[in-house]
Amino acid sequence: MVLYLVKGIMFVFLTGLGVVGNIFILMSYMCLFRSTMKSAHLILIHLAFTNILTLLTGGMSRTISSFGLRGLIEDIACKTVIYLSRVARGLSICTTSLLTVVQAITISPRASRWRRLQPRSAWSILPLLLFFWILNSFISMNLPFYIKNINSFNTSQIIRNYNYCYFQSQNWIVRCLFIVLMVLRDAVFQGVMGWASGYMAFLLHKHHQHVLYLQTSKLLYRTPPEMKAGQSVLLLMLCFLFFYWTDCFMTLYVTFSLEKHFIEVSAIEFVDLGYAILSPFVLIHRDGHLTKCWPAQ
Repeated sequence: MVLYLVKGIMFVFLTGLGVVGNIFILMSYMCLFRSTMKSAHLILIHLAFTNILTLLTGGMSRTISSFGLRGLIEDIACKTVIYLSRVARGLSICTTSLLTVVQAITISPRASRWRRLQPRSAWSILPLLLFFWILNSFISMNLPFYIKNINSFNTSQIIRNYNYCYFQSQNWIVRCLFIVLMVLRDAVFQGVMGWASGYMAFLLHKHHQHVLYLQTSKLLYRTPPEMKAGQSVLLLMLCFLFFYWTDCFMTLYVTFSLEKHFIEVSAIEFVDLGYAILSPFVLIHRDGHLTKCWPAQ
């Protein structure tokens, strides 16, 4: 019981910290977007909103589960929370991938053919963001039909694990279909993310070599803000991949383990929210101009 209490307190602290950080990012980039109208800023606004949705659905629901307050979540709320949590997870993958691509195009040389793909305006990104919502809503549409509240059952296993929802058995064909769709989505967007980040790393390396040449020639050179933004996006992408693949490997390990230990299961739950919690502080640390936006308001 004490372990569940400590776990609940940690979820409250980390979820609150992540929500505050993402709200700061959301408001800061909304301020910058009004003056710059950059596509990357609009994508970061959407990413911050997605992270807030992830934390409110995943973090708060796990907090309630840890404290054993099962009666607070009814059947409809249970379906809604898990559905939105799954949608937010997919949106995080898609939005981070889009951000990496847009930033790679932005820092590409003007003569490059990739520069032709640069969005004409920030508003041209909106159809893609809408497509991401539709895509992830469709991929997760099977969840509400197979999720029930635990209050309809009273087994010792449910009480001991403090779960608040459970999955009913479903048709294996339907289950495999939606799993394939999820895997395909993750593979496609991470493949695009990998290509864009590799191209961006190549451009940043060339820029670094150019800076070293100018320094040896005793010439002053100021790093363009696009290059600094590219470094921030690359770090953000690495942060996402770290938490994504750590979560995948840990989940596989626990799934095929004979015994489900409390610490291992709890670690997966924290890692699942790691990107949403840490990403705003990565941006705050890398982008010093964010703090300059608030006094100007």
